[in-house]
Amino acid sequence: MPKVIFVEADGTRHEVEGKNGVSLMEIAISNNIDGIEAECGGSCMCATCHCFIEEDFSAAVPAMESDEDEMLGFTAVDRKSSSRLSCQIKMSDDLAGIEVNLPSEQN
Repeated sequence: MPKVIFVEADGTRHEVEGKNGVSLMEIAISNNIDGIEAECGGSCMCATCHCFIEEDFSAAVPAMESDEDEMLGFTAVDRKSSSRLSCQIKMSDDLAGIEVNLPSEQN
């Protein structure tokens, strides 16, 4: 299975395995990663799975849909050009080794 590296706001790194077709949010939750709350359960109805995708992987992640773009306007930490909702990114072999940086807060 491909690896995902979650980096907490304090720099703590967690390298976990991610099954293809499963969202980064679900991978974080199932591995007890602090920093992802996922209040809506992954339906793109909140911004509590906000993350920052490393630039090296920006071309490999799927394009952002308008509903995700809209929800990113409600993040607790200021949005950046690398901001995404982790519930909207499905793991794939193309994302093996992806580094997902987490904000200091979600609400």
